[in-house]
Amino acid sequence: MRAIILAAGEGKRLRPYTNDRPKCMVEIEGVSLIDRQIKILRSKGVEEIIIIGGYKSDMLEGKGNKLVTNPRYYETNMVWSLFCAEEFLVGDVIISYGDIVYSSKIISALVNSNYDISVTIDMNWESYWRDRNEDPLEDAETLKLRTDGTIKEIGQKPNSINDIEGQYMGLMKFTNRGISNLRSTFHKCKKNKSVMGNYPENAYMTDLLMQIIYNGVKVHSIPTSSAWVEVDTTNDLESEYTLKRISEI
Repeated sequence: MRAIILAAGEGKRLRPYTNDRPKCMVEIEGVSLIDRQIKILRSKGVEEIIIIGGYKSDMLEGKGNKLVTNPRYYETNMVWSLFCAEEFLVGDVIISYGDIVYSSKIISALVNSNYDISVTIDMNWESYWRDRNEDPLEDAETLKLRTDGTIKEIGQKPNSINDIEGQYMGLMKFTNRGISNLRSTFHKCKKNKSVMGNYPENAYMTDLLMQIIYNGVKVHSIPTSSAWVEVDTTNDLESEYTLKRISEI
């Protein structure tokens, strides 16, 4: 199985920690986010790790099996970065953001999923988001589920807590069939210059997932209550809640 880690971003909200390194190279207790993530992936039998870099990408050399760069990292977003490595979008693929760390239990559930498109979601998200923000809706996105566990809405601006039945983590898996759907959806969107109303260059992964759902394809949730962290701001990096959750991982 292959993993692709999206690590092209500058991490502007993590400055000054990202003045001299990519966001994923920021360290918690002396170990970088990406090194932590690679260790967990390797422990679960992920044989090939592709890293997509951009900002200060030379620092990512040797971290995985292959480094691909997005030369337009400063003006594009997640989806564009992902398709800089389109040649590696074959077979079973885990796609992960570079600024997260997750437990082995979470990655095990994802690796063992047989669904064509599987997306991990945090069912205990609210307490974590309240630690991170005065208003938990400030930096949250909608995620609504059907009774069969498939996702019917993701990545929109929530009006209330009830619009969030779980929190998207930036960690997902596609089988070969799911990858085929991902690729075809992207190229149709690229031709039409729109991913759920956003230009492909500026689209987030949640936009592309929502487009796939809108097209009638099932996207399955993989619910978890295990520890994980996202390091998006200096507050995240310096906080006690991050250290606590890292110790649980």
